[in-house]
Amino acid sequence: MTTKKRICTVIIVLVIVCAVCVGGFLVWKKTGKGGSKSSQKVYVQKVSSLNTVSDFKLSNCSFLGVVEAQESVDVKYDSSKTVDEILVKNGDSVKKGDKLLTYDVEAINLQLEQAKLEVERLQNEIVSNKNQIAELEKAKKNADQDAAVSYTTQILSLQSDNAKNEYDIKTKNVEIKKLEASTKNAYVTASIDGTVKNVKTVDKLQQDGGDVIMQITEEGDYRIKGRFNEQNSKDIAQGVSVIVKSRLDDSTWKGEITSVDTSPQKNSGEDMYMYSYGSSDEMSQSSNYAFYVKPESFDGLMLGQHVLIEIDNGQGNSIRKTGIWLYSDFICKDGNKNYVWAKDKDGKIEKRYVEIGQKDEDNGDCEIKSGLEKGDFIAYPDKSIEEGMTATTNEADVSVPPNDLGTNDNSDGDTEGGDEDIAFDGSDEDGMAIDEDMLASMTDEEIEEYFNKLYGEEENAENADGENADAADADAAFAE
Repeated sequence: MTTKKRICTVIIVLVIVCAVCVGGFLVWKKTGKGGSKSSQKVYVQKVSSLNTVSDFKLSNCSFLGVVEAQESVDVKYDSSKTVDEILVKNGDSVKKGDKLLTYDVEAINLQLEQAKLEVERLQNEIVSNKNQIAELEKAKKNADQDAAVSYTTQILSLQSDNAKNEYDIKTKNVEIKKLEASTKNAYVTASIDGTVKNVKTVDKLQQDGGDVIMQITEEGDYRIKGRFNEQNSKDIAQGVSVIVKSRLDDSTWKGEITSVDTSPQKNSGEDMYMYSYGSSDEMSQSSNYAFYVKPESFDGLMLGQHVLIEIDNGQGNSIRKTGIWLYSDFICKDGNKNYVWAKDKDGKIEKRYVEIGQKDEDNGDCEIKSGLEKGDFIAYPDKSIEEGMTATTNEADVSVPPNDLGTNDNSDGDTEGGDEDIAFDGSDEDGMAIDEDMLASMTDEEIEEYFNKLYGEEENAENADGENADAADADAAFAE
């Protein structure tokens, strides 16, 4: 075979191979592995299941709570004393230890003197009884049997009187000590910080009876009462910072635990759901206790409102997420626009443009301000996805596998083309290797020069007897 014939044959083969490859690629790109685009199924998921904004859920550091009135303390007075002056009025703010009322000291002193006189009388009576007992003992020794019995009875009665008098003296001495203390501290003090309420006058007290003369309510209108159990008690302590969350909306309040009540609390139905473990047997349950929270603000809170209390571990400083947030991997770019692959109303895949809001770089997600609803379905982006494909929620139905459209997508060693398939293994008919990549980038003149060099030796051998043969003879040989 002459050099020119070989050149023509190789060029024809290369042209056919390139045509088949380009045509096959276009068919694949249009239909997806030989099928119609609409028949290819793409797996989609519901936006609500992909939404990174999750509702608040109870955890080991979360507790049920309820907004209640602040603690009120009844201020009682000693009804055995006379109130001299009430030092506060309704609405006054007081601190622990402040004086609230004073007693009449003169009346206390009078009671003290009476108590001392009573003790003195009892002591004198004891001495007198002891003298009588001594005389009766002497008379009993010289008396007959009947008289002795009478003396014995009198002696026992006097001894009983003395025992009673000694007991009364002890009681009076205790009273005297109290009265003496009252003369030094003839007033009642506040046991907590708070606001004075429901103050009664002395006349009102006498009219109503009872011993509660006023009440003191802790500062602020409300407080929040939370429940904890013995298994998570390590999280609860006075001074611990908390976040109070509404169960109605996304409202939150920061606060602090002000006190902890370690007296066991009675379970309610809701608490049983939260704190009961296993059966309802007493030994299988945890005891509940109360703690109290003072929020920084009560704006938006109502008396009796149920809330959730969460230990503040710094999560309050993170981005507050509402609405729809998706991982950024789902977002594709179209120039300056953002879109996702979404299921349309006909069940087909469409390019849905969305508006992006805030971004959480730490978590890798972003806010979807518009373009999507929680009930929509979207697909994870892939280069094989095209508009018009069928959306499916069944992973088993997916017919479009991931495909990055790389250079090796269709490099199977041959190109299929029906009855006109042409096998080309990268070599010429004599078995000599041909550099296809180089040929594809060369001009016709460069290809001819390449083959001249490749087959130069063979051509010289064939034309050894006539290096300058004319072109007509060469054309005749090629035609044959």
